[in-house]
Amino acid sequence: MTLLYHSTRGAAPELDLRGATMAGLASDGGLYLPKTWPQFSAGDLAAMKNKPYVEVAMRVLAPFTAGVLTEDTLRRLLTEAYASFADPEITPMKKIDERTHALELFHGPTLAFKDVALQLLGGVFEHFLNESGERITVIGATSGDTGSAAMAALAGRKNVNVFILYPQKGPSDIQRKQMTCIDAPNVHAVAVEGTFDDCQAIVKSLFNDAPVRAKYNLAAVNSINWLRILAQMVYYFVAAARFAPKPISFVVPTGNFGNVFAGYAAMKCGLPVSKFAVASNRNDILTRFFANGRMKAEGVQSSLSPSMDIQVSSNFERLLFDLCDQSGAAVQSLMDTMRDKGEFSVTPQQLGKARQYFTAAKVDDALTLQTIADVYHECGYVLDPHSAVGVAAARQLARELPDPVVCLACAHPAKFPDTIHRAIGLRPALPDAVAALMQKPERTVLLPADRTKIERFMAEKVG
Repeated sequence: MTLLYHSTRGAAPELDLRGATMAGLASDGGLYLPKTWPQFSAGDLAAMKNKPYVEVAMRVLAPFTAGVLTEDTLRRLLTEAYASFADPEITPMKKIDERTHALELFHGPTLAFKDVALQLLGGVFEHFLNESGERITVIGATSGDTGSAAMAALAGRKNVNVFILYPQKGPSDIQRKQMTCIDAPNVHAVAVEGTFDDCQAIVKSLFNDAPVRAKYNLAAVNSINWLRILAQMVYYFVAAARFAPKPISFVVPTGNFGNVFAGYAAMKCGLPVSKFAVASNRNDILTRFFANGRMKAEGVQSSLSPSMDIQVSSNFERLLFDLCDQSGAAVQSLMDTMRDKGEFSVTPQQLGKARQYFTAAKVDDALTLQTIADVYHECGYVLDPHSAVGVAAARQLARELPDPVVCLACAHPAKFPDTIHRAIGLRPALPDAVAALMQKPERTVLLPADRTKIERFMAEKVG
C-alpha cells in the first residue's frame, strides 16, 4: 500500500513519496506529512537492537517508501548513502556520564548530522530523475551545515543544478570552505549580505512563485523536504533500540526544528520517548515558545553555535499542525498572522499539549564554553559548540528528563577549532579527507539579500 502525504495548510494535492520529495514545499506553502503514521511495536524495536544501521533503516523506511521504491532499490540507496561514513556504526554512541550519552551524528563526509539525511536524499533525487528524465534546480538556505552536506551529496550528479544561499558572516571558516571549495560545475555557493532568515525568506519566496517554480523545476534540500525528516527518524530508532524497552529522553540542539521533529515523528510511530528537550542558543525563539506559547521572531544574534542562529524555525509548522488538531485552515491562519505581525500565540490547551512531549532551555556562549571545558576535564570527550548547547541544556533540565538521556552530537568539534581552543586550549585535527578539501581554491559569489538578483544569477547558470 502506498502512503500518501498531505500539506500542513490543507489546500495542496495529496502526493506519494516521489511527489512529496520532488516538490519539497507544498503548492499552498505548507509542509508535507504522512496522512497516517506507520506503527512499530516493542517487538519491532527489540528486533532492531544491535542490527547494522542499514538494516534498521530498511525496517523503519519500508512502510513509508512502499509502492514508490522497491526493497532492492531502497537497500541500494541506503548502502550507497552510508558507504562514505567513517564509523561502521554510522551513528555511534559515547557515554558522557552515568545518565548522559552522546549520539554522534557527524561521521559523514562533511562532519555534520545533515549528512545522514542528505547523502540519502542525493541518491533518491538521482534515482527519481533517472526514471523520469527530468532536470531539477535545487535551491536551499543554510546557516552552516546543510549547504555543505547538500553540495557534497549532489556534486557531479546528473540532471541537478544546486544553489546554496548562506549568510556572508554566518558560517565558520571550515563550514564556508566545505561549500566554496567543492569543484563541481553543477553546484553554486552564494554568500548573501544578510542573515540565515534572509536567505530562507528568499528560498521560500522562489518556491511560492508558481511560474518561477515551474521554470526551474525547483526542489528543496532543506528540512522542509519530508525525505530529510524521514531519513533522520532512523537514528532515533537506533538509539532507542540500545535501551529498549526503557523509554529515553532526547536532547536536541535546535535551530530549524527539523532534527527534533524527526524524533517526534518517530514517537508518533510508536517509539518509546519520555521527553524531547529543545536546546537553544541565544536565539531562543523556541525556548520562549515552550515557556509562554508565543512565537515571536526577534533579530538574529551571532553565537558560537552558528548553525542554530535562526529565528524562524520552518519545521515548527509540522508540530503546529498537530497542535491545531490537523486543521490546515488553522495553521494557515497562524502562519498569516506570523507573516503580518511577526508573531502568533497558541491557546493554553495547545501549549499544554506541546509540553506533554517537549521542554526547552537556553544556553548562552559563556555556558557553551564552560560545558565544553567541563566535559573535556570530566571524561576527555570533546564537544562541538552545538553539541555543548545540548549537554548544557540536559544538565539544566535534569529534573525534567528521566534517565537515560541521549544528547544528539550534531557536528565534529574540528569544524569549530577556534571555539574549542578558547574552551580547552586544544585544536582538534580535521580528518584527512576534509583537510585536503580545505586546500582547494574557493568558488563563491557575493550577492545582496535581493531575490531578483539571486534569481538573475540562477538564470545565468542554468540557462
